[in-house]
Amino acid sequence: MKGMGLAIIVSALFLPCYMKPESTGNNIFYVSLNGVPVGTSAVEDMEDYVREARLRVAQERTSPVLFEAEVSVEGEEVYFGRVDSREEIISNMEQVMKDSEKETLLRSYTVKINDFTVNLAGSEDVLHLLNAVLDKYDTEDQYDVSLVRDPSRELNVLTTQIIDREEEQKKAEAEDFHREAGADASMNRAFAEIEPEKEMEFSDYELGLVSLAYGDTVEVVEAWLPSEALTPVADAIRQVTNEEEKSKIYEVVAGDTLSEIALDNDLPMEKLIAMNPAIEDENSTIRVGDEIIVTSPEPALTVLREEQEYYEENYDADVIYIDNDSWYTTERVTRQEPSAGHRKVVAVVSYRNDAETEREIQKEEVTMEAVPKIVERGTKIPPSYIKPISGGRLSSGFGRRNAPTKGASSYHKGIDWATPIGTTVMASCDGVVTKAGWGSGYGYVVYIDHGDGRQTRYGHLSKVLVKAGQHVSQGQKIALSGNTGRSTGPHVHFEILIGGTQVNPLNHLS
Repeated sequence: MKGMGLAIIVSALFLPCYMKPESTGNNIFYVSLNGVPVGTSAVEDMEDYVREARLRVAQERTSPVLFEAEVSVEGEEVYFGRVDSREEIISNMEQVMKDSEKETLLRSYTVKINDFTVNLAGSEDVLHLLNAVLDKYDTEDQYDVSLVRDPSRELNVLTTQIIDREEEQKKAEAEDFHREAGADASMNRAFAEIEPEKEMEFSDYELGLVSLAYGDTVEVVEAWLPSEALTPVADAIRQVTNEEEKSKIYEVVAGDTLSEIALDNDLPMEKLIAMNPAIEDENSTIRVGDEIIVTSPEPALTVLREEQEYYEENYDADVIYIDNDSWYTTERVTRQEPSAGHRKVVAVVSYRNDAETEREIQKEEVTMEAVPKIVERGTKIPPSYIKPISGGRLSSGFGRRNAPTKGASSYHKGIDWATPIGTTVMASCDGVVTKAGWGSGYGYVVYIDHGDGRQTRYGHLSKVLVKAGQHVSQGQKIALSGNTGRSTGPHVHFEILIGGTQVNPLNHLS
């Protein structure tokens, strides 16, 4: 035996057919699932093993199961080793998965409305929720909701269909009748189309709910979820029907005012101004087409409806305007006072939740004609006035004052700006110069006529740069400021006269 062993060693070392072993990398793999060893394999890829184990666990359940399944594989290079069969490893994986089972998933439905989502236990809960939203308006239980596949979606997404039960019944009865009556029914329909329509009386209209629809797209998808992810249907109804403030954009139309917009949207004026940086205060100008941010309380799921309503009301006739091309647009006179009329009306009124959006009159009967208001108004755009100097300090306002110097009036008929002598004085409005020169207590003055009894005056000037009869344009240089006449210091005295009477210039400067 010793000799044989020695011969083997010598052969291994010196015979030319001998090859030294070479490293080929990991050839045995120790597999764990969720940290638990499940076997030793000659292959590293365990994806098929895990899939098969999952399938076996799922086949034993009627509902999907949630469990951990994290695989780890560690390799090693060995010359001798034992590996487990595929069946042994899969069976061990199956047992670990069962041991790590967390929760059975429940078949449920996810309802999505814009950014709002809620998970419900079954289709009955979904329909209960959707019908509950309509119940506020469908007091006669006239409409019903069903779920239908959304044809616009590739995935299996359901959406809503609102059915008018009465209309469906009438349609079914009509189809049955037509089938039974055959040719006679066709003849009756033909004569009905030829016969002229009679005007409906008020009693002929069926008042009440005309149509009902959701104002938002409702998407319903099937899902498998744990029980804690589901919402009780009563809580879901409260979430969907409770009103919350939502920001929206309002586009200004002709005749709108900020106060009316705030009132229509149930907003305090301060809040409307705060939400819109472009609006400085309640007197800010708004124009047709402007977009204003407003808020309105709305539920998660909006309901659109139309109702046919009968009502009687007093109404006002449209104002009749008589244009006068010789008057300014600031002038108007009422030639006839209005008187309200009375009428009976049937109208289809459209609502978005509780807010009216449109009113279409179907029948109207005037029981007493309204007398319109007749107004004569001017069409000429009145002249605009600009400050006649740049800068300056307002040193004396319009109206009563203590006489600044002996001989001066205690009622100031213009306004004064203190300014250095030689400051440029400009025409406040275009017109024709009627006086340019010395004006006693005014010192050097310029009078400009602007037509229709309007005039401006500039006093206490140091130099006059225009002549009587000269036409000047707005902003044109007409004089230099001074301290002439009855004056207490360098300044410009400025007056605006309308119809020969001085008015406060600060109310007319733009």
